[in-house]
Amino acid sequence: MRAVIQNSIGGPEVLEVVEVARPKPVEGEVLVRVHASALNPVDTMVRSGALPLLGEPPFGLGWDISGVVEEAGPGAGFAVGDEVYGMPYFPRAATGYAEYVAAPAQQLARKPASLDHVHAAALPLAALTAWQGLVDAARLAAGDRVLIHRAAGGVGHLAVQIAKARGAYVIALASAAKHEFVRGLGADEVIDYRTTDFTEAVRDVDVVFDSTAQGERSLGVLRPGGVLVTILEHRDDELAATTRASGRRFAGVMVAPDRASLEAITELVDADRIRPYVAETFPLDEVGRAHELIESGRTQGKIVLTV
Repeated sequence: MRAVIQNSIGGPEVLEVVEVARPKPVEGEVLVRVHASALNPVDTMVRSGALPLLGEPPFGLGWDISGVVEEAGPGAGFAVGDEVYGMPYFPRAATGYAEYVAAPAQQLARKPASLDHVHAAALPLAALTAWQGLVDAARLAAGDRVLIHRAAGGVGHLAVQIAKARGAYVIALASAAKHEFVRGLGADEVIDYRTTDFTEAVRDVDVVFDSTAQGERSLGVLRPGGVLVTILEHRDDELAATTRASGRRFAGVMVAPDRASLEAITELVDADRIRPYVAETFPLDEVGRAHELIESGRTQGKIVLTV
């Protein structure tokens, strides 16, 4: 099969499409014929060495996949032909930029019926990050006020929709050019972070969802007892201590595979409460261009590889 492998740390040019052996599913696993695989900022950080998650190369990047079950190992619970999606193995290597992926069945869910594979692949890592931060960690409830950083991004645009589906009042931070997009997601207020200091414009929110490493700056906008959810500073013990000392709750989130949460997300998608936005697609052979685009920091929503 064809898969993207890197043999050295570096820029997008280190990503190579090569022929490798097709994996074989074992008990409790399925072999997925991948139709689409989404990119995430963590992919570029691992590729460049900024986040040495997978150790030394060679390794394959990619976690978000959507496809069709080609083989099912004993006890997998899926049948050949089932359409599935998920984020297998994270934070271990899944080699999701590939024609086939063998994955634990418990880390996959049935693909939303209302989405094609490209849009389904755009969901798992970003939607699970938002869900595990807002629902599991912050226990966001109807009527809560939530501030969402980088609201037009891959995680942020899904966090806005999940928060609205939970009945929250959403204050979103985004550049002016993306305000119409973010309002279309359901945000109640949108603030241009480039021209307005959010620490002066926002007060007394119940939850801050931070994907920009601005946790300490965000504390002042939280009400006493409010929750700081951070996905980049999740291991920052000093920030955690400062948050608790200020009378707020710290919730550092490292996303993990979770079928139950994926199934809950699927229900919201098929009920038309959540829609992933795909900014652009690239064929597998143009994975380097896709990485260049995501590193530009100018995209809305997600970038997806078609396989």
